[in-house]
Amino acid sequence: MPDENSETRDQRSFFFCGIGGSGMLPLAQIAHGIGYEVAGSDRSYDQGRTPEKFAWLAENGFGLFPQDGSGITSGDQVLIASAAIEDTVPEVARAKQLGCARMSRAELLAEFFNEAGYSVAIGGTSGKSTVTGMIAWILSHAGHDPSVMNGAVMKNFADAANPFASARVGSPQLFVSEVDESDGSIALYRPTIGVLLNVSLDHKSLEELRELFGDYLAASGCAAVNFDNDEARALADRANQLVSFAVRDSSADIAVEPDSIEQGALSISATVIDNRSGESFALTLPMPGMHNLSNALAAIAAASAAGISVGKAVAALSEFAGLARRFDVVGTSANGITVIDDFGHNPEKCAATLRTLKSSPGRVIAFFQPHGYGPLRQMGDELAETFARELDGEDITIMCDPVYYGGTVDRSEGTERIIALIKSHGGNAEHVPTREACGDRIVELAQPGDRIVVMGARDDTLSAFARGIFERLE
Repeated sequence: MPDENSETRDQRSFFFCGIGGSGMLPLAQIAHGIGYEVAGSDRSYDQGRTPEKFAWLAENGFGLFPQDGSGITSGDQVLIASAAIEDTVPEVARAKQLGCARMSRAELLAEFFNEAGYSVAIGGTSGKSTVTGMIAWILSHAGHDPSVMNGAVMKNFADAANPFASARVGSPQLFVSEVDESDGSIALYRPTIGVLLNVSLDHKSLEELRELFGDYLAASGCAAVNFDNDEARALADRANQLVSFAVRDSSADIAVEPDSIEQGALSISATVIDNRSGESFALTLPMPGMHNLSNALAAIAAASAAGISVGKAVAALSEFAGLARRFDVVGTSANGITVIDDFGHNPEKCAATLRTLKSSPGRVIAFFQPHGYGPLRQMGDELAETFARELDGEDITIMCDPVYYGGTVDRSEGTERIIALIKSHGGNAEHVPTREACGDRIVELAQPGDRIVVMGARDDTLSAFARGIFERLE
């Protein structure tokens, strides 16, 4: 990195508001690993939730403070806070009082990312975290030392010393990161390689997404684009250089032999074809689902653009351990009931998980915790249609009320409307207001051979909830 930045960097210290969040925690780890002084506060810390995470942060040199403004003590601190954080939050008020600079998570991440000599960005409506983990593992397996910013714990990099490995601190000159379109911050990044997985309705309209993702491809040195996704493919002409990948389109640069795909309950295999060279390679991916096969091709295409052979990428993926909360099997009870922890929270992610479950026999009990009232209004109709379409009459969807940690959000429309919509589409669904009561209902309903999937985002305690259900079934 340029020498002229080093003095400024040494003088800055960062205070993360919401340091335990899935977006803030890995960035805080990277900033700390680079050598910055890092501290933060979190509502979950104050409420005693996920205490093991905050104990780990404290033990590893991160300053932790109550979310009362007491951690902001100097105008030299830089406050890292979401744009959605209200001015009434004590940290924001105190930072304004002291004249502290304020950056969003994306602004700081983009600074680190764009300073790297070589960078790989992963964009799209769904699959970003998994593909980020796959690319990071391929690079590491090939002998490189990437710094990685992810939104989920990467099992290949997690160990006793760092069980919260949603980040990997490596060379600052090689940076891999998922990039977010939901807040428009994808426009901040200038990737050497930009991956586009898919374009579908989530937090923004399709018109807005087409503009954001098109500009993203144009800003990338080389783009890896999913030709199975019509919206993504339509933007491919914005790319400066292109490596295409597809499961269904056999003409893509990185494709698969259609008759070679074999799906298992916990794995998927296929013959990968590099249409540029005519070579083929046998891939066995130790995680299930057609969407994960597509994710693997995306990672292989990106690695190929970075100069790593398709054969080496395929070999690395045979050892990919997956990510926490991405079709994460908690366990199977003695009477054959399997509990799965999953991050599905928008229509596309939920559909991918449900399709994977329905590709093997057994009833599905799908628990879904909406991650907010706003997102439920934005995508509720599509979510209802997804659960009704992907599940059969024997399956059941159970939803609790949306997550609410305070603030001024409009709570007039909740889960009841979504349940009614699922039923109107012919699905089987129940609204049980509290999560605790949902757990009781799931245990009551569970039968031998069932698959129980716990779905939702922005709440680390969902993993403990899934484990609790499994322990009760045991």
